[in-house]
Amino acid sequence: MGSISSLFGYILNFIYEIVQNYGLAIIIFSILLKLILLPLSIKQQKTLKKSAKIQAKMKEIQEKYKNDQIKMNQEMMDLYKKENMSPFSGCLSAILQIVLLLAMFYLVRSPLTYMKKIDSTTIENYKTEIRQEIGENSISVSYPEISILKYVNTNKSHEDPLYINTNFLGLDLSNIPQENLKDPTVYIIPLLYVITSIISMKITTSINNKKENKKVIELENSKDKEKEKSPEDMAMEMNKSMSWFIPVMAVSVSIIAPLGLALYWLVNNILMIIERLVLNKFLKLDEEEQNV
Repeated sequence: MGSISSLFGYILNFIYEIVQNYGLAIIIFSILLKLILLPLSIKQQKTLKKSAKIQAKMKEIQEKYKNDQIKMNQEMMDLYKKENMSPFSGCLSAILQIVLLLAMFYLVRSPLTYMKKIDSTTIENYKTEIRQEIGENSISVSYPEISILKYVNTNKSHEDPLYINTNFLGLDLSNIPQENLKDPTVYIIPLLYVITSIISMKITTSINNKKENKKVIELENSKDKEKEKSPEDMAMEMNKSMSWFIPVMAVSVSIIAPLGLALYWLVNNILMIIERLVLNKFLKLDEEEQNV
């Protein structure tokens, strides 16, 4: 994970050296990363639409072979092969999101190491200086580099190699909500993240074909089904759970992490909303052209 954080740090610092603002650098970095991952996003959205279309067929197979689990699984796999998709594709996408989430957490937690590439000896010397000047408890146990960064930004010149301009629209992106509970400004970005997460989830849900979902519901209500779930059912439930798990986990982490991380997630959510709306529009047009 550290190697990914280090790579991200090189890119983020390169952008920062140009714009001279930590928040703006994070926004540009988020856009750049989203563009790099665009092919994967297109593939994921196509998979979502395909998955919605074959739901009725899957339920028919489950009903037809409910007393023959082996045959049911074989027919399910044949259906997936025919549609050129995997029942676990959504899980792979979710795993990638978690990897990126953790990499960014490490980066904003230790910006001096991963972004500014400051050696450990220099960091330890600063810790000693701060303890001697302010006190033994002046260095955060969880975020020592954030403590150093705040000290440098307050007491040193902008020419100091450890200096990072963390002021963004009046918000200090080095602040940690959990450690600044009485400051209402620390809740702005996490709250906006929650709102955009809800919007993003609603858009993702609406991508599913309503007509096909209606057929599935009718099929489920018209016949008694076997209670035992197939591997494909479990994979679909896992995909759905993961899609909710990531935002919930991100909100939890954003409370105990520097605001820079919450800003990255907020920008990523906004970009994801735009991306899904645009891709859904183009994919819908593409389907209509194919059906003509």
